[in-house]
Amino acid sequence: MTMTHRAAALGGALLAAPMLAASPAHACASCGCTLTSDWLSQGLVSQPGTTVGLRYDYIPQTLLHTDTRAVTDAEKALPNDREIEAYTYNHVVTASIDHQFASDWGVNVQLPIVTRPHRTVTEGETDPSFSRAQGVGDLRITARWQGLSSPGRIVGLQAGLVLPTGHFHEAFRSGPEAGNPVDRGLQPGTGTTQVAVGAYAFGTLAPTVDYIVQVQGQVALNRRELYKPGASADISAGLQYTGWRGITPQVEVNFRTSARDSGDNSDRPNSGGDLLNVSPGLVASISPRVSAYAFMQLPLYRRVNGFQLVPRFSTSVGLQLRL
Repeated sequence: MTMTHRAAALGGALLAAPMLAASPAHACASCGCTLTSDWLSQGLVSQPGTTVGLRYDYIPQTLLHTDTRAVTDAEKALPNDREIEAYTYNHVVTASIDHQFASDWGVNVQLPIVTRPHRTVTEGETDPSFSRAQGVGDLRITARWQGLSSPGRIVGLQAGLVLPTGHFHEAFRSGPEAGNPVDRGLQPGTGTTQVAVGAYAFGTLAPTVDYIVQVQGQVALNRRELYKPGASADISAGLQYTGWRGITPQVEVNFRTSARDSGDNSDRPNSGGDLLNVSPGLVASISPRVSAYAFMQLPLYRRVNGFQLVPRFSTSVGLQLRL
């Protein structure tokens, strides 16, 4: 395989590499787990062209944790002097378009649609309240520059904005909290503008083994209606095997640390933490222009502030079309 064709194949596989990110396209509430499925090196291909994608993320937050352990039944006894969350099922469909120019520049745009059923028992209550936040999330626009690349290795820088296009005034639908606003971390959008910057590199370790690494950071530029999401930093590294025709296995290790949310409308005590996950998956070539992918993210370590819901696993599947 020539370096040009190998880099193109590698870039296509990288479209489907999941990582942790603090994004308004996130699939978890900041008042619970801050895990999300984002895509490492989105759209990084060595040849000019346009790629469109459709991705579905499923993140079932069903385990209540504090610090590094599960919350005990005694600690969850009702009524309680703190909120006891039961579940948050996150369903996120993300449409994306990516364009690599003939120069070293590229741009990527993502728009999520979020559906998030949630059940919780608020302080002092014994009956649960239910919500189902859904709608368009926050639009993410990212530019990249790959001018640091060299033969056999692609290196680049990323910078972008997350714009407050998502709704953030959803209310509880039933239970004692019916009609009251849902926590800001459970809303489809944050209402804030955020800036994201990062760097990435990928290349070849052996004839059939490629590596990928990425570092990213994200911070909100403002607060909106007494809420500001916490800043975060992410590190992701992975390997993929390119010796099989049409199928590319891949595994990544992803680490994320996030600060607490702030503002009177935030759930500051129950937000932020550290997460370490392993993400195995496959990318399959359906045709020269179409590929599909499936990944699962499994926890290796997690430390959360306060009481937060975390998932046993999360899954991501999708399709990509090279125009």
